Amino acid sequence: MGEAKRRQKMGIPPREKKIDMPEFDKEKIKQKVRSTLYKYPIIPFLFYAFAIVILVFGVISVLRFYR
Repeated sequence: MGEAKRRQKMGIPPREKKIDMPEFDKEKIKQKVRSTLYKYPIIPFLFYAFAIVILVFGVISVLRFYR
């Protein structure tokens, strides 16, 4: 018999589980992002180029679909 069933038969409420939430340090993440961008300054340009390529490809595929 498991602990939950035993507690239920004895009339004791279920055991509360402790949930450990990881700490979210916003400043540490900002510092990591900034240091990465300073180390590799081409990342924003690659991101925007990739976004533009996807946008152009999407427009072309929509135009081909409705022809």
